[in-house]
Amino acid sequence: QVQLVESGGGLVHPGGSLRLSCAASGSSLASYAIGWFRQAPGEEREGISCINSSGRSTYYDNSVKGRFTISRDNGKNTAYLQMNRLEPKDTAVYYCATEPTCFGSIIIPNPRTSWGQGTQVTVSS
Repeated sequence: QVQLVESGGGLVHPGGSLRLSCAASGSSLASYAIGWFRQAPGEEREGISCINSSGRSTYYDNSVKGRFTISRDNGKNTAYLQMNRLEPKDTAVYYCATEPTCFGSIIIPNPRTSWGQGTQVTVSS
């Protein structure tokens, strides 16, 4: 079973950028779709982006479309989330997970997802 570890979060000023990584171990990531999710304090976890196993199809929630880019490098067993033009509302803990359901701007986690610790992103001046 694949295990995922998120990294790359931090404190950034509004308008800044970060690149998150989702590193897999225990199994190849190549056969899995990957989703990125985030949870702000006091809020429900929400799906923000998804990429299919080949990397040819990507999906974004409207809140991040045009600012965030999801990608993957199956050779490195890692997926990424490039986040540009960050805003204070992007402050959250970010998680990655395998096998989400992705349709248009709808990104739903697999009910069997075992969540990791995530990586904190704080956007503040």
